[in-house]
Parts: sequence; structure tokens; C-alpha cells
Amino acid sequence: MANEVKGAAIRLRGRVAQILTSREVAINLGEDDGVKLGMYFDILHEEGQDIEDPETGETLGNIDRPKVRVKVTHVQGRLSLASTYRKTRVNVGGGGIDLGSSFSKALMPPKWVTRYETIKAEERAWENLKEEDSYVKVGDPVVQALPILDDDDIEPGEQVSQLAGAV
Repeated sequence: MANEVKGAAIRLRGRVAQILTSREVAINLGEDDGVKLGMYFDILHEEGQDIEDPETGETLGNIDRPKVRVKVTHVQGRLSLASTYRKTRVNVGGGGIDLGSSFSKALMPPKWVTRYETIKAEERAWENLKEEDSYVKVGDPVVQALPILDDDDIEPGEQVSQLAGAV
């Protein structure tokens, strides 16, 4: 697969080889290509986006448009498995006093659940994900992404400088 040079950094480029679940894909890059456990990849729109000069209408260039970011969870020689990792907390219980909701739900305590980002075009209850149900497609390009440190990525007592050098 091709590598892309951005400044001093070389970013790996490959393709989605297979959609495994609503959160996991196989990528056609592996240890032989330099992929390491914990690396991040952006799954890109195939076409990208042309940027035009507002005065001349001339196309200045094309930029990558990411669909979703995944993190490598397993590496073999010629392939890697990567999964979505971003999560949000959602209240599926009561909301306390809220004039816009029903009276019984207003009195229920909040019930917080963690939901992970998926690659589903529409959320469904099952895990067997067909390609037509996903906005990620087999053959979509992938590009190595630099990690973005979230609070969830930092263990208590761990210093950010240690994480930045680890990837």
C-alpha cells in the first residue's frame, strides 16, 4: 500500500478489506506494512472534497473527508482489525423534573449507559451488519491518523506526555 508523507510523518494508506460487525473492520495493512496495535486510522470518503478558489473557480486541491476513526485492536502480517472507540454517555432513564416529559418519567432517576460509535448507516439492534447497511464500504480508503487524546484515554495518574510518545 502507498504511504503518504506529511511534513516529517509518513502516514500509511490502505483499504477496508471487510466489514466484520457494526464496530469492527478488517484493513488490508498489517505488521508487514508497519501497523502497530493501538494505531488510529480514518476511514475516508472515496472521492474526498475539491476545494475551489472563490475568485477564479480553479480547483486548488482535494482534501480527505473522514467518515469515522477506528483504533487497531489486532495485527497480523498482512491485515489488521480495527474498531470504533469513541463513546458517549446517554440517559435512558428518567430526567428529574422536566416539564416536557411525562410525569412518571420525570420522577424516575436518570439511568446512564455508554454507547459506542458504530459504522451503521441506521442504528439497529443486531450485530450482523451487511455492507449496504453501513456507511463504511469494502474498498473504502483508510489513512493512518494521529491520536487525539481524550480524557477517557488517560488513566488516573498517567501523564499526557507519556501517552503522546507511546503511539
